[in-house]
Amino acid sequence: MTATVTIFHNVVWSRHKGAVFSALYTLSASGAIRYSMVQIAETETDRIGFSDVDYSYHRYPMHKLFDGCYEDVPAWKMIARLTREVLKTKAELVVLPGYHRPEYWAMLAACVVTRKRRAVFCDSTAFDRPRRLLTSIPKRIFFSLCDGYFGFGERSREYLMSLGAKRERIFVPCQAAALPQSFSPERALHERLSARRLGHPVLLYVGRLSEEKAIDTLLDAFARARELVPEATLRIVGTGGLHDRLTLRVEALALDGAVQFVGSLQDEPLSREYFGATCLVLPSHSEPWGLVVNEALNHGCPAVVSDRCGCVPELVVEGETGLSFPAGDVDALTRTLIAAIGCFDDAERTAHACMSRIARFDPRSAALNIERGCVAMLRASGSGRAASRASGAGR
Repeated sequence: MTATVTIFHNVVWSRHKGAVFSALYTLSASGAIRYSMVQIAETETDRIGFSDVDYSYHRYPMHKLFDGCYEDVPAWKMIARLTREVLKTKAELVVLPGYHRPEYWAMLAACVVTRKRRAVFCDSTAFDRPRRLLTSIPKRIFFSLCDGYFGFGERSREYLMSLGAKRERIFVPCQAAALPQSFSPERALHERLSARRLGHPVLLYVGRLSEEKAIDTLLDAFARARELVPEATLRIVGTGGLHDRLTLRVEALALDGAVQFVGSLQDEPLSREYFGATCLVLPSHSEPWGLVVNEALNHGCPAVVSDRCGCVPELVVEGETGLSFPAGDVDALTRTLIAAIGCFDDAERTAHACMSRIARFDPRSAALNIERGCVAMLRASGSGRAASRASGAGR
Protein backbone atom coordinates (compact mmCIF):
# COMPACT_ATOMS: atom_id res chain seq x y z
CA MET A 1 0.00 0.00 0.00
CA THR A 2 1.28 3.45 -0.96
CA ALA A 3 0.85 6.43 1.38
CA THR A 4 -0.05 9.79 -0.17
CA VAL A 5 0.90 13.33 0.86
CA THR A 6 -0.38 16.60 -0.61
CA ILE A 7 1.92 19.60 -0.18
CA PHE A 8 0.58 23.12 -0.68
CA HIS A 9 2.95 26.01 -1.41
CA ASN A 10 2.14 29.67 -2.01
CA VAL A 11 3.96 30.61 -5.25
CA VAL A 12 5.80 29.02 -8.17
CA TRP A 13 8.25 31.96 -8.09
CA SER A 14 10.26 30.29 -5.31
CA ARG A 15 13.03 28.53 -7.19
CA HIS A 16 14.45 27.07 -4.02
CA LYS A 17 11.18 25.33 -3.18
CA GLY A 18 11.03 24.08 -6.77
CA ALA A 19 14.46 22.50 -6.33
CA VAL A 20 13.47 20.88 -3.01
CA PHE A 21 10.12 19.61 -4.32
CA SER A 22 11.87 18.24 -7.41
CA ALA A 23 14.26 16.32 -5.15
CA LEU A 24 11.32 15.09 -3.08
CA TYR A 25 9.56 13.86 -6.22
CA THR A 26 12.72 12.00 -7.25
CA LEU A 27 12.88 10.34 -3.82
CA SER A 28 9.27 9.20 -4.14
CA ALA A 29 10.15 7.06 -7.16
CA SER A 30 12.01 4.60 -4.91
CA GLY A 31 9.83 4.93 -1.81
CA ALA A 32 6.34 4.12 -0.65
CA ILE A 33 5.08 7.68 -0.35
CA ARG A 34 3.58 9.53 -3.30
CA TYR A 35 3.63 13.33 -3.19
CA SER A 36 1.18 15.67 -4.86
CA MET A 37 2.39 19.30 -5.12
CA VAL A 38 -0.11 22.15 -5.28
CA GLN A 39 1.18 25.65 -6.10
CA ILE A 40 -1.39 28.28 -5.18
CA ALA A 41 -0.29 31.13 -7.48
CA GLU A 42 2.56 32.10 -9.80
CA THR A 43 4.16 34.96 -7.88
CA GLU A 44 3.73 37.67 -5.25
CA THR A 45 3.57 41.44 -5.63
CA ASP A 46 6.95 42.10 -3.98
CA ARG A 47 8.65 39.60 -6.32
CA ILE A 48 7.62 41.38 -9.52
CA GLY A 49 10.67 42.91 -11.20
CA PHE A 50 13.12 40.99 -9.02
CA SER A 51 13.11 37.89 -11.20
CA ASP A 52 10.78 36.05 -13.54
CA VAL A 53 8.90 32.87 -12.75
CA ASP A 54 11.12 30.03 -13.96
CA TYR A 55 9.31 26.72 -14.34
CA SER A 56 12.53 24.87 -15.22
CA TYR A 57 13.30 24.54 -11.49
CA HIS A 58 10.03 22.68 -10.92
CA ARG A 59 10.73 19.18 -12.23
CA TYR A 60 7.70 17.45 -10.78
CA PRO A 61 3.97 17.19 -11.60
CA MET A 62 2.42 20.43 -10.41
CA HIS A 63 -1.19 21.49 -9.88
CA LYS A 64 -1.37 25.30 -10.06
CA LEU A 65 -4.54 26.97 -8.83
CA PHE A 66 -4.20 30.61 -9.94
CA ASP A 67 -2.21 32.51 -12.55
CA GLY A 68 -0.58 35.83 -11.68
CA CYS A 69 -0.05 37.30 -8.21
CA TYR A 70 -1.26 35.71 -5.02
CA GLU A 71 -2.49 39.06 -3.72
CA ASP A 72 -4.67 39.64 -6.79
CA VAL A 73 -6.95 36.72 -5.93
CA PRO A 74 -9.98 37.87 -3.86
CA ALA A 75 -9.86 36.54 -0.31
CA TRP A 76 -13.23 34.78 -0.56
CA LYS A 77 -12.17 33.05 -3.77
CA MET A 78 -8.86 31.98 -2.26
CA ILE A 79 -10.53 30.58 0.87
CA ALA A 80 -13.18 28.73 -1.12
CA ARG A 81 -10.72 27.19 -3.58
CA LEU A 82 -8.18 26.06 -1.01
CA THR A 83 -10.84 24.64 1.26
CA ARG A 84 -12.27 22.69 -1.65
CA GLU A 85 -8.82 21.37 -2.59
CA VAL A 86 -8.24 20.07 0.94
CA LEU A 87 -11.69 18.50 1.16
CA LYS A 88 -11.34 16.64 -2.13
CA THR A 89 -7.77 15.33 -1.75
CA LYS A 90 -7.46 11.66 -0.86
CA ALA A 91 -4.08 12.20 0.81
CA GLU A 92 -3.54 10.88 4.33
CA LEU A 93 -1.34 13.88 5.14
CA VAL A 94 -1.74 17.52 4.04
CA VAL A 95 1.15 19.96 4.39
CA LEU A 96 -0.08 23.55 4.79
CA PRO A 97 1.94 26.49 3.40
CA GLY A 98 1.75 28.61 6.55
CA TYR A 99 -0.43 29.81 9.39
CA HIS A 100 -0.68 33.59 9.01
CA ARG A 101 -3.49 33.94 6.41
CA PRO A 102 -7.24 33.31 6.79
CA GLU A 103 -7.18 30.74 3.98
CA TYR A 104 -4.61 28.67 5.87
CA TRP A 105 -6.96 28.53 8.85
CA ALA A 106 -9.73 27.42 6.50
CA MET A 107 -7.46 24.66 5.17
CA LEU A 108 -6.65 23.58 8.72
CA ALA A 109 -10.36 23.43 9.54
CA ALA A 110 -10.99 21.30 6.45
CA CYS A 111 -8.26 18.89 7.59
CA VAL A 112 -9.80 18.64 11.05
CA VAL A 113 -13.30 18.02 9.66
CA THR A 114 -12.09 15.31 7.28
CA ARG A 115 -9.69 13.84 9.87
CA LYS A 116 -6.64 14.24 7.65
CA ARG A 117 -3.22 14.44 9.25
CA ARG A 118 -1.75 17.93 8.82
CA ALA A 119 1.66 19.56 8.98
CA VAL A 120 2.73 23.15 8.36
CA PHE A 121 5.74 24.99 6.99
CA CYS A 122 7.09 27.57 9.44
CA ASP A 123 9.66 30.10 8.22
CA SER A 124 9.43 32.40 11.25
CA THR A 125 11.76 32.91 14.20
CA ALA A 126 11.45 34.81 17.48
CA PHE A 127 13.70 37.49 15.95
CA ASP A 128 11.44 38.36 13.02
CA ARG A 129 8.14 37.50 14.76
CA PRO A 130 8.44 38.80 18.36
CA ARG A 131 5.88 37.18 20.62
CA ARG A 132 2.84 39.30 21.43
CA LEU A 133 -0.12 38.12 23.46
CA LEU A 134 -2.76 38.90 20.84
CA THR A 135 -0.94 36.99 18.11
CA SER A 136 0.69 34.21 20.13
CA ILE A 137 -2.64 32.78 21.31
CA PRO A 138 -3.98 32.13 17.76
CA LYS A 139 -0.59 30.69 16.75
CA ARG A 140 -0.65 28.34 19.74
CA ILE A 141 -4.10 27.16 18.75
CA PHE A 142 -3.05 26.63 15.11
CA PHE A 143 0.10 24.71 16.01
CA SER A 144 -1.73 22.61 18.62
CA LEU A 145 -4.00 21.34 15.85
CA CYS A 146 -1.09 20.25 13.65
CA ASP A 147 0.63 16.87 13.70
CA GLY A 148 4.04 18.12 12.58
CA TYR A 149 6.10 21.11 11.50
CA PHE A 150 8.77 21.81 8.88
CA GLY A 151 11.21 24.61 9.68
CA PHE A 152 14.26 26.26 8.16
CA GLY A 153 16.63 25.73 11.09
CA GLU A 154 17.23 25.83 14.82
CA ARG A 155 15.72 29.27 15.28
CA SER A 156 12.44 28.23 13.69
CA ARG A 157 12.53 25.10 15.89
CA GLU A 158 12.95 27.26 18.99
CA TYR A 159 10.14 29.56 17.85
CA LEU A 160 7.76 26.65 17.32
CA MET A 161 8.62 25.16 20.70
CA SER A 162 8.00 28.52 22.39
CA LEU A 163 4.45 28.29 21.04
CA GLY A 164 3.83 24.80 22.30
CA ALA A 165 5.09 22.55 19.50
CA LYS A 166 6.75 19.30 20.58
CA ARG A 167 10.44 18.98 19.62
CA GLU A 168 10.03 15.47 18.21
CA ARG A 169 7.41 16.73 15.75
CA ILE A 170 9.63 19.48 14.29
CA PHE A 171 11.75 18.61 11.27
CA VAL A 172 14.66 20.85 10.22
CA PRO A 173 16.45 22.01 8.19
CA CYS A 174 14.18 22.09 5.15
CA GLN A 175 15.99 24.88 3.32
CA ALA A 176 18.32 24.90 0.32
CA ALA A 177 19.24 27.31 -2.45
CA ALA A 178 18.31 26.76 -6.09
CA LEU A 179 21.64 27.14 -7.88
CA PRO A 180 22.07 27.73 -11.62
CA GLN A 181 21.50 24.64 -13.74
CA SER A 182 25.15 24.73 -14.85
CA PHE A 183 26.53 25.00 -11.30
CA SER A 184 29.18 22.58 -10.04
CA PRO A 185 31.27 22.89 -6.84
CA GLU A 186 34.50 22.14 -8.71
CA ARG A 187 33.95 24.89 -11.24
CA ALA A 188 32.73 27.25 -8.51
CA LEU A 189 35.98 26.85 -6.57
CA HIS A 190 38.06 27.50 -9.69
CA GLU A 191 35.99 30.57 -10.64
CA ARG A 192 36.10 31.93 -7.09
CA LEU A 193 39.89 31.71 -6.84
CA SER A 194 40.32 33.23 -10.29
CA ALA A 195 37.97 36.14 -9.59
CA ARG A 196 39.60 36.93 -6.23
CA ARG A 197 43.18 36.70 -7.51
CA LEU A 198 43.74 40.48 -7.33
CA GLY A 199 42.13 40.74 -3.91
CA HIS A 200 40.34 44.09 -4.33
CA PRO A 201 37.89 44.68 -1.43
CA VAL A 202 34.39 44.29 -2.90
CA LEU A 203 31.32 44.12 -0.67
CA LEU A 204 28.11 42.68 -2.11
CA TYR A 205 24.44 43.02 -1.22
CA VAL A 206 21.86 40.75 -2.91
CA GLY A 207 18.13 41.06 -2.25
CA ARG A 208 15.08 43.25 -2.38
CA LEU A 209 15.53 46.98 -1.85
CA SER A 210 13.03 47.11 0.99
CA GLU A 211 12.83 48.50 4.50
CA GLU A 212 13.45 45.32 6.47
CA LYS A 213 16.75 44.71 4.65
CA ALA A 214 18.36 47.73 6.43
CA ILE A 215 20.36 48.86 3.39
CA ASP A 216 20.54 52.37 4.90
CA THR A 217 22.54 50.85 7.75
CA LEU A 218 24.87 49.21 5.24
CA LEU A 219 25.44 52.47 3.34
CA ASP A 220 26.22 54.41 6.53
CA ALA A 221 28.64 51.71 7.71
CA PHE A 222 30.27 51.44 4.29
CA ALA A 223 30.86 55.20 4.19
CA ARG A 224 32.72 54.98 7.51
CA ALA A 225 34.64 51.84 6.52
CA ARG A 226 35.97 53.58 3.39
CA GLU A 227 37.74 56.11 5.57
CA LEU A 228 40.11 53.26 6.51
CA VAL A 229 39.78 51.22 3.30
CA PRO A 230 39.32 53.86 0.57
CA GLU A 231 39.67 51.35 -2.28
CA ALA A 232 36.61 49.34 -1.12
CA THR A 233 33.52 49.21 -3.33
CA LEU A 234 29.95 48.10 -2.71
CA ARG A 235 27.77 46.42 -5.31
CA ILE A 236 24.00 46.27 -4.75
CA VAL A 237 22.09 43.58 -6.65
CA GLY A 238 18.31 43.80 -6.59
CA THR A 239 15.30 45.98 -7.18
CA GLY A 240 12.58 47.44 -5.00
CA GLY A 241 10.68 50.46 -3.83
CA LEU A 242 13.62 52.03 -1.98
CA HIS A 243 15.83 52.40 -5.05
CA ASP A 244 15.41 56.17 -5.45
CA ARG A 245 15.79 56.85 -1.73
CA LEU A 246 18.95 54.76 -1.56
CA THR A 247 20.38 56.49 -4.62
CA LEU A 248 19.88 59.85 -2.89
CA ARG A 249 21.53 58.46 0.24
CA VAL A 250 24.57 57.41 -1.78
CA GLU A 251 24.86 60.94 -3.18
CA ALA A 252 24.48 62.49 0.29
CA LEU A 253 27.28 60.28 1.61
CA ALA A 254 29.52 61.22 -1.35
CA LEU A 255 29.78 57.56 -2.36
CA ASP A 256 29.24 58.09 -6.10
CA GLY A 257 31.48 55.66 -7.94
CA ALA A 258 32.09 53.55 -4.84
CA VAL A 259 28.55 52.14 -4.80
CA GLN A 260 27.04 50.51 -7.89
CA PHE A 261 23.38 49.58 -8.26
CA VAL A 262 23.45 46.76 -10.79
CA GLY A 263 19.76 45.82 -10.84
CA SER A 264 18.29 42.34 -10.63
CA LEU A 265 20.52 39.42 -11.66
CA GLN A 266 20.04 35.66 -11.83
CA ASP A 267 22.02 32.58 -12.80
CA GLU A 268 25.48 33.15 -14.34
CA PRO A 269 25.54 36.97 -13.94
CA LEU A 270 24.68 36.59 -10.25
CA SER A 271 27.27 33.83 -9.84
CA ARG A 272 29.93 36.21 -11.16
CA GLU A 273 28.98 38.72 -8.46
CA TYR A 274 29.45 36.09 -5.74
CA PHE A 275 32.75 34.94 -7.23
CA GLY A 276 34.16 38.46 -7.31
CA ALA A 277 33.05 39.72 -3.89
CA THR A 278 35.15 39.72 -0.74
CA CYS A 279 31.94 38.90 1.12
CA LEU A 280 28.18 39.13 0.95
CA VAL A 281 26.58 41.57 3.41
CA LEU A 282 23.05 40.95 4.70
CA PRO A 283 22.23 43.61 7.32
CA SER A 284 18.49 42.81 7.70
CA HIS A 285 16.37 43.83 10.67
CA SER A 286 14.13 40.85 9.90
CA GLU A 287 15.26 37.73 8.01
CA PRO A 288 13.69 34.34 8.79
CA TRP A 289 16.62 32.55 7.14
CA GLY A 290 18.58 34.35 4.38
CA LEU A 291 18.82 32.18 1.27
CA VAL A 292 21.37 34.52 -0.30
CA VAL A 293 23.80 33.30 2.37
CA ASN A 294 23.31 29.75 1.06
CA GLU A 295 23.99 31.03 -2.44
CA ALA A 296 27.10 32.92 -1.38
CA LEU A 297 28.64 30.01 0.54
CA ASN A 298 28.00 27.65 -2.38
CA HIS A 299 30.12 30.04 -4.47
CA GLY A 300 32.90 30.10 -1.87
CA CYS A 301 31.93 33.62 -0.75
CA PRO A 302 31.66 34.29 3.02
CA ALA A 303 28.85 36.38 4.52
CA VAL A 304 28.56 39.27 6.96
CA VAL A 305 25.07 39.06 8.46
CA SER A 306 23.04 40.70 11.19
CA ASP A 307 22.22 38.62 14.24
CA ARG A 308 18.56 38.66 13.16
CA CYS A 309 19.21 36.32 10.24
CA GLY A 310 17.80 32.88 10.92
CA CYS A 311 20.72 31.07 9.27
CA VAL A 312 23.34 32.33 11.75
CA PRO A 313 23.55 29.18 13.95
CA GLU A 314 23.84 26.82 11.00
CA LEU A 315 25.86 28.72 8.41
CA VAL A 316 27.95 31.44 10.05
CA VAL A 317 31.14 30.17 11.65
CA GLU A 318 32.76 33.33 12.97
CA GLY A 319 35.94 34.16 11.07
CA GLU A 320 35.66 31.12 8.80
CA THR A 321 32.42 31.31 6.76
CA GLY A 322 31.30 34.73 7.91
CA LEU A 323 30.87 37.29 10.66
CA SER A 324 27.79 38.56 12.48
CA PHE A 325 26.91 41.87 14.10
CA PRO A 326 23.97 43.35 16.08
CA ALA A 327 21.22 44.42 13.68
CA GLY A 328 20.92 48.18 13.22
CA ASP A 329 24.25 48.97 14.87
CA VAL A 330 26.16 51.09 12.34
CA ASP A 331 29.35 51.21 14.42
CA ALA A 332 29.37 47.43 14.84
CA LEU A 333 28.76 46.86 11.13
CA THR A 334 31.55 49.30 10.28
CA ARG A 335 33.99 47.34 12.42
CA THR A 336 32.76 44.06 11.00
CA LEU A 337 33.16 45.19 7.38
CA ILE A 338 36.73 46.28 8.04
CA ALA A 339 37.42 43.00 9.86
CA ALA A 340 35.93 40.98 6.98
CA ILE A 341 38.22 42.58 4.42
CA GLY A 342 41.23 41.36 6.38
CA CYS A 343 39.75 38.14 7.73
CA PHE A 344 38.81 36.68 4.35
CA ASP A 345 41.87 37.67 2.34
CA ASP A 346 42.90 34.01 1.98
CA ALA A 347 40.42 33.21 -0.77
CA GLU A 348 41.25 29.51 -1.04
CA ARG A 349 41.02 28.74 2.66
CA THR A 350 37.80 30.72 2.97
CA ALA A 351 36.22 29.14 -0.11
CA HIS A 352 36.92 25.63 1.16
CA ALA A 353 35.41 26.50 4.56
CA CYS A 354 32.30 28.00 2.99
CA MET A 355 31.70 25.15 0.57
CA SER A 356 32.27 22.54 3.26
CA ARG A 357 29.80 24.24 5.60
CA ILE A 358 27.03 24.53 3.01
CA ALA A 359 27.41 21.04 1.55
CA ARG A 360 24.59 19.46 3.59
CA PHE A 361 22.16 22.27 2.79
CA ASP A 362 21.30 20.99 -0.65
CA PRO A 363 17.84 20.23 -2.13
CA ARG A 364 18.15 16.48 -1.62
CA SER A 365 19.03 16.86 2.07
CA ALA A 366 16.12 19.26 2.57
CA ALA A 367 13.82 16.80 0.77
CA LEU A 368 15.04 13.94 2.98
CA ASN A 369 14.12 15.93 6.09
CA ILE A 370 10.65 16.59 4.70
CA GLU A 371 10.26 12.90 3.92
CA ARG A 372 11.49 11.98 7.39
CA GLY A 373 8.74 14.14 8.85
CA CYS A 374 6.07 12.72 6.55
CA VAL A 375 7.11 9.16 7.47
CA ALA A 376 6.85 9.94 11.20
CA MET A 377 3.42 11.52 10.85
CA LEU A 378 2.04 8.78 8.62
CA ARG A 379 3.37 6.15 10.98
CA ALA A 380 1.59 7.86 13.88
CA SER A 381 -1.64 7.96 11.86
CA GLY A 382 -1.69 4.21 11.26
CA SER A 383 -0.22 4.25 7.74
CA GLY A 384 2.69 2.50 9.37
CA ARG A 385 3.35 -0.17 6.76
CA ALA A 386 3.83 2.27 3.88
CA ALA A 387 5.68 4.73 6.06
CA SER A 388 8.07 2.04 7.29
CA ARG A 389 8.84 0.97 3.74
CA ALA A 390 9.49 4.59 2.79
CA SER A 391 11.88 5.11 5.70
CA GLY A 392 13.82 1.97 4.86
CA ALA A 393 14.05 2.44 1.10
CA GLY A 394 17.82 2.92 1.10
CA ARG A 395 18.08 6.70 1.19
